[in-house]
Parts: sequence; structure tokens; C-alpha cells
Amino acid sequence: MEYEIQGETTPVVICRLSSGESMITEKGSMVWMSPNMEMETSAGGLGKAFGRIFSGESIFQNIYTAQNGPGMIAFASSFPGSIRAVEITPDRPIVVQKSAFLAAQQGVELSVFFQKKVGAGFFGGEGFIMQKLSGRGTAFLEIDGCGVEYDLGPGQQIVVDTGNLAIMDAACSLDIQAVKGVKNMIFGGEGVFHTVVTGPGHIVLQTMPISALAGAIAAVLPTKN
Repeated sequence: MEYEIQGETTPVVICRLSSGESMITEKGSMVWMSPNMEMETSAGGLGKAFGRIFSGESIFQNIYTAQNGPGMIAFASSFPGSIRAVEITPDRPIVVQKSAFLAAQQGVELSVFFQKKVGAGFFGGEGFIMQKLSGRGTAFLEIDGCGVEYDLGPGQQIVVDTGNLAIMDAACSLDIQAVKGVKNMIFGGEGVFHTVVTGPGHIVLQTMPISALAGAIAAVLPTKN
């Protein structure tokens, strides 16, 4: 597969496939394709289907396959931000925020990732359940706003505001810490908890979570009398 990511605010990834090569998506994010791309909708087994529901995805997957020659298919972002291409290998699975998965080669598997620490799940801003991508192949992920990357060494930590963690290596761990001081919690505008990511591993942080964007828009909408 060859691909090209175009656009800045609302990007699209254009994939060029060899004959017989397939792509999967779970959002109905296909925006255009060559006529020889054949679509098949599959739940992929009961266990995997329920796992995708818990991780914030659809119960069904759409599988697009190039038939009788090379094919082309494009997947567009569902909100303003960026698209990241990530190489998934058996020895390096990754964990992503819910709704981040856009599309991938068929060798990539999407499953549920449960937070090992309950506090991080309920208060860390990422939810108790995230998505885990494993297997082998290229995956395309949606980032809210701009993505900033860091490599954390063993035991190295970074404190992240709620919702700003987009991608991390599965080797990383999550925890939460309360904002110090009652006055800071109430008047600081940063919420009550922060997410703490501990290495080793690679992480991608996003500058404008979709929840923050929605809040900013709602704040300037006219109110009904």
C-alpha cells in the first residue's frame, strides 16, 4: 500500500492498493474510491464486535478490497485536526483514545484496552476503556488539533491535561493525580485531576480535544430567550 495525507484543517488520507489488498474502517469514513473497490461489512466475531462497542467503535467493520487490479480509496477525518500514520508491529502495540481509529490495513486488529488502575479510568479524562491496536500493518488515526510527540524513558513521566492524550505505546502506563490546593481546583480552570503518563514509550499529545472544541463553540452560541 502507498498513501498520501492531504489537507490541514480537515485532512484526508488517499490509499493506493495492490490487487487483492484490503483496508478496514469502522466509521463509514470512506469519501471516495475507484470503481473496483469492493466493500464487505462484517462483525468479525461476537467477542470482537462487543469489544469494539465498549471501546467506542461500531459493532461492524467495513472491509474494502481492490478487485482485478490496483485500487484507490480515501478516508477523511470526521473533525478538525490531523491524521497520523502509525506502523503497528506484533512487538509494539499502541493504545489510542476512543474514536481515534480511522482506517488500517487488514492485518491490524482493534480491541479493548482496560485501564489497570481504576482511578485513571474514571478520572484521567480518557475513560475507563481505550482502544488497543495490535497485529501488523499501517493504521491511520485522527488527532484533535495538532499532535505533539514525546519519547519517555523508563520511569519518566509527563502530566497531561484531561483529554489531551491521543496515542501511547502499550508499554506506557496511566495514572491520575489531583490538582494541589482547593483554590486551584475551584478557580484554576484546569479541573480536579490530571493524567500522568509514565514511560518507557512513545506518546502523542493533542492540542485541541474535540470536547474542548465543542465547549468553545457552545460558549459563543446565542442563548434562547
